[in-house]
Amino acid sequence: MVKIYYEQDTDLSLLKDKVVGIIGYGSQGHAQAQNLRDSGVSVIVAEMPGTANFELAKSQGFEPLSAGELARKADIIQILVPDEFQAELYEKEVKPALGPGKAMMFSHGFNIHFKQIVPPETVDVFMIAPKGPGHLVRSEYEKGAGVPCLVAVYQNASGKALELALAYGNAVGGARAGIIETTFEEETETDLFGEQVVLCGGISELVKKGFETLVEAGYQPEIAYFECLHELKLIVDLFYQGGISYMRYSVSNTAEYGDLTRGKRIVTDQTREEMRKILAEIRDGSFAREFIEECKQGKPNFKRMEEEGKNHPIEVVGRKLRKMMKWINSKEV
Repeated sequence: MVKIYYEQDTDLSLLKDKVVGIIGYGSQGHAQAQNLRDSGVSVIVAEMPGTANFELAKSQGFEPLSAGELARKADIIQILVPDEFQAELYEKEVKPALGPGKAMMFSHGFNIHFKQIVPPETVDVFMIAPKGPGHLVRSEYEKGAGVPCLVAVYQNASGKALELALAYGNAVGGARAGIIETTFEEETETDLFGEQVVLCGGISELVKKGFETLVEAGYQPEIAYFECLHELKLIVDLFYQGGISYMRYSVSNTAEYGDLTRGKRIVTDQTREEMRKILAEIRDGSFAREFIEECKQGKPNFKRMEEEGKNHPIEVVGRKLRKMMKWINSKEV
């Protein structure tokens, strides 16, 4: 049975005499650092000089340190740089500063679960993973609310790792909404699966293939863009508010009947079998090894595929059409 913790289940006083260090002042870093500070926690941050995030941290009242200096000063070290940079940063900057009484924490379990980072047994290792982007973590906290979080403990050297994690989760606002207990394994594997099969890989490929099918049949690319990409937001917003049933309730009967009778012809048993294969690759570490090797080689395939994606016809026509829609606050890469 799922275990959910709320404010009354946490003890913020556990952080009273602790210094929390946030390495990386990006999306999650800026939100978590400010929420912690506003909750009365002593916070320091690390960021690279000359970067936009370094200047952002300064403008928001922090004096950014190097990661090594932060690791020496902090009792709890939260690593919020991208997955592919964490292992090297850990080895060079964080590991030399670790010892009994220290704690390491993460908001995604990739490097711990796949053993790219192996902390000493003398330190606590835990996770608080907000289930929302950093700007939402910050804005909900400022409203007096919060974004639900996941909590997991990988290593409990102090005997208080879960309690420390929950105190942190409370301080960033998560306990106001609820903190769901999980494991590093479950968080990492389900997160990767969701990204690859549904949220990023599945949807982007479905959108492109739908667009290509209409254009190949002679329909205007602009019309295909609206039908296969632009209107997706309307449906996702309905999912977000009330699940699949609310979406079906909200759309026309024609749309719902098409959903009920045609959807399974697109996502078939063969598709499900590929989903199982992708999950197996995640669970046995194949995907992690592939990604890590790609990064070591300088990301040649990553960059090539990324560039190809930017030049796909749906992106070309989309850049033109989004200029017509000032209300969407277009973000072009």
